[in-house]
Amino acid sequence: MGEEEEKRPPVLQMVRAEGSDKSCVTFVLHNEDHTLGNSLRYMIMKDPDVDFCGYSITHPSESKINFRIQTKGGLSAVETFQKGLEELMGVCQHVLSTFEASVDEYKAKLDVNMV
Repeated sequence: MGEEEEKRPPVLQMVRAEGSDKSCVTFVLHNEDHTLGNSLRYMIMKDPDVDFCGYSITHPSESKINFRIQTKGGLSAVETFQKGLEELMGVCQHVLSTFEASVDEYKAKLDVNMV
């Protein structure tokens, strides 16, 4: 391993405040910005068992976000985070599939009109 690889921070870190339980966790996401932060926050806040979900960008020159989740009734914030990511991936896949189908439909119309 080169020195650069050893110094590279992990993509995701989990920080739990002293004395808190599994329902309150802050995740540090490296190399991310508002694009992921806001869309993931939206997906997670749809869950009625989530008390709080928010994110902050530590500084404009740093490429990382602090993403905090606090849940009700002892629900695991880690599981809620994973569920939010999975739901967001599902939405992104739907958008991609719809876009690709529209492009294919448009190309097919062009081919018909060219003949």
